Amino acid sequence: MKLDEAKAQFIQAWGALGTKWGINRTMAQVHALLLIAPEALSAEEIMEQLNISRGNANMNLRSLIDWGLLEKELKPGERKEFFVAEKDIWKVAVQIMKERKKRELEPLEKVLNRVSEVEDESPEAEAFKDMVGQISRFSNYADKSLDAMIDADEHWMVNQFMSFIKR
Repeated sequence: MKLDEAKAQFIQAWGALGTKWGINRTMAQVHALLLIAPEALSAEEIMEQLNISRGNANMNLRSLIDWGLLEKELKPGERKEFFVAEKDIWKVAVQIMKERKKRELEPLEKVLNRVSEVEDESPEAEAFKDMVGQISRFSNYADKSLDAMIDADEHWMVNQFMSFIKR
């Protein structure tokens, strides 16, 4: 397989994976391109390589910066902005976990805390409170598990994963 074909297949696969994480395909493809790029790329280079519009490129670059997955890089003598992705995949995974926790789990926990204070004593209200309680316990467990993974050392996590597989 030629390098260009392999890169294209990787970018497509990372884009498909990104949609399963809840981000748009193009955002994941921009991230994939920058993950495998040997040096920082300009928005124009990204647009050209992925065949996307300037607006699409800029919107997705801003989002990736907001997620903490990219940084802007300045090159002496250049007026363009260049973008570089974090190359340490462990740091990428941890950053994604932090952002997913902040964007999804924490807002859910706030809602669950608020709605669990129903003052009705009807059977329907009791069933509601029971279900909210179950979801809240699961959410708290997920939150603690994510915290443990975020705080974990890369080697600890790999060892835990390997011991799980061997069972």
